[in-house]
Amino acid sequence: MEQQDLNKRLILALALSFFVFVGYSYLFPPATPQAVEQNATTSQAAPTVAADNNPAPASQAAQPGNAAPVSTDSASLLASVTSNTFKISIDTFGRISQYELLEDKYKDAEGQNLHILGAQQVKPLEIRFSDTALNEEAFKTPYTYDGNAEVDARSAAQTLTLTQKLSTVTVTKKIVIQPTGAYTLDVSTSTAAPYFITPGHRPMADTSMYMLVRGVLVKGADNVILTVEDGDAKGDETVKNAKIASAFDRYVATMFYDFDKGMNVSILKQTDDNPLIFVEGNKNLHLGGYIGPKEYHTLQAINPELTDAIEFGWFTFLSKPFFKVLLWIHGLIGNWGWAIILFTLLVKLVLFPLSYKGMMSMQKLKDLAPKMKELKEKHKGDPAKLNAQMMEMYKKNGANPMGGCLPMLLQIPVFFALYRVLLNADELQGAVWISGWIDNLAIADPYYILPVLMGVSMWFQQKITPNNFTDPLQEKIFQWFPVIMAGMFIIMPFPSGLVLYWVVNNLFTIGQQYVINNAYKKHKAAAVAAHKKGKDS
Repeated sequence: MEQQDLNKRLILALALSFFVFVGYSYLFPPATPQAVEQNATTSQAAPTVAADNNPAPASQAAQPGNAAPVSTDSASLLASVTSNTFKISIDTFGRISQYELLEDKYKDAEGQNLHILGAQQVKPLEIRFSDTALNEEAFKTPYTYDGNAEVDARSAAQTLTLTQKLSTVTVTKKIVIQPTGAYTLDVSTSTAAPYFITPGHRPMADTSMYMLVRGVLVKGADNVILTVEDGDAKGDETVKNAKIASAFDRYVATMFYDFDKGMNVSILKQTDDNPLIFVEGNKNLHLGGYIGPKEYHTLQAINPELTDAIEFGWFTFLSKPFFKVLLWIHGLIGNWGWAIILFTLLVKLVLFPLSYKGMMSMQKLKDLAPKMKELKEKHKGDPAKLNAQMMEMYKKNGANPMGGCLPMLLQIPVFFALYRVLLNADELQGAVWISGWIDNLAIADPYYILPVLMGVSMWFQQKITPNNFTDPLQEKIFQWFPVIMAGMFIIMPFPSGLVLYWVVNNLFTIGQQYVINNAYKKHKAAAVAAHKKGKDS
C-alpha cells in the first residue's frame, strides 16, 4: 500500500471513529434525566443479607432483595444547609433530598440554579436494613432533628444530628458539613442491626447528548479503580475495603470515602441495568463524604486521592496527565483558553521530531510516485519482485514507507484523550477566554466563528499537504471532509474549548507544514546540486 494512501486512510479512519464516538450519541441520545425519572421510583432493590445479629459480608449483599416498602416522594424537609456555593436539603427520612448549586456558572438559560439530584431517584444517606420488617418500619418512621431549620455553613462547618426511633433500634446520624461540600458521617445504632447505606443514585445534572461516562466508580484498597457505567451493571460487583465509592455525572458526583479502614461496597443493578452503590454498615460507622462538582483543587484539598474520582473514560491513562498539565499551565496564566492554546503548542513541539520525519518522508514519496507507477506497470504480474524493487528504491532515496504513519497514529489517542478532558473538566464551566465572544468554554461558540475557522483551516491544511490519491472516492471524501466537520460542529453544540483546540492544532500544523515544505525544498536543491557537481567532476 502506498504511503499517501495509508496516511489518507488513517485520516478517514480518524474521521469515522469520531463520527462513531460522538455522532452516534447525538443521533441516538440516551434517555434524558426526566425520562429516567418517570421510570424509576425510590423503591429500589435493597441488598439481600442474612437477618441475624451480625452484619453480613459484602458478598452476600450483591443480589437485589425486597424493595423499599413505601414511596418517600412526599417526605418533608427537616433542614437546609447553605454555603456560598451550595444548598443541601435534608428530608424527614434522614437523606440528602436535594443539592442545589448556587454559583452563576451553573445557572441554566432561564437563570435558575442547578439541582443535581433526580427527583425520583435514591437519595444520598438512605439506609436499607437487612431485616425486612425493620426496613418496612424504617421507611414509615421519620427522623427527628432539634436544630435550626436553616443552617448557615458559609464560613464554618455545621453539625446536624438526626435520630430515628424504631421498635427495636434507635438510629443516630451525625453529619458535619463543611463549606466545600465535604462532610463526615457517623451512623450509630443502639443495638446491632445489619444495614447498608448509599451515597445515592448518580447525580442527574447534565442533559447533553454527548457520549459521556456516567455511573459509579469504586477505588479499591489495591488502588485499582472499578468503573461501572449506566446500563452495564451486573448486580454482583463487590469491592472489599474500598477507599472511594462515587456515583457521578459529567461534572458532579456524590461519594463516600474511607482511607483508613476502607468500606465493603456492593453495586446493585437498578432499572435499565444502572448501578447503585451501597456500603455495608455496622453499629458505629464513620465515613467521609462529598457531594458537588468534581473540581480538581476542591477534591485535592479534601484529600489528594479524591482526585481519582475525576473519570475520563477509556482514555483516562492519557487524559489525567493531560489534565494535570493543563491545570499547571492555567495556574501560570489564569485563562483556560490560552492554557488550551499553549498546551496544543506543547503537544506539537513534543511530537515535532516525529512529525518532521514523517512529513519529509511523505515529500520524498510524492516525488517517487511516478517511478512507483512505472514499477507497478513493469512488475504487475510479479508482486514479490515489485515489492523488492520498491524497497530498493525506498532505501536508495532515503524514504520510509511507514514514516508518516506514526505521527498520524499518535494524534488519534491524543485527540480523544483531550476530547474527554475538555468535555468533562468542571473547570471549563463558566471559563472565559475572550470576554464578549467566548464567555464559557464548556458551551458552544455562540457566533459559530470557531467551527467556521476549523473548517477553513482544515481546507487550507489540505491544500499545502502533499497528496497522491489513487482512489477517486477517497479523494472526494477527503475534499469534503472540512465542510462535513465544520457543519457537524455547527449543528452539534460542541464545547468551544474543544473546537478551540482543533482550530489551534490546525493552525500549528499549517505552520509546521510550511517549515517542513521549505526544509524539503532546500534538501532537494542541495541534493540536485550535489548530483550535478558529481556529474561535472
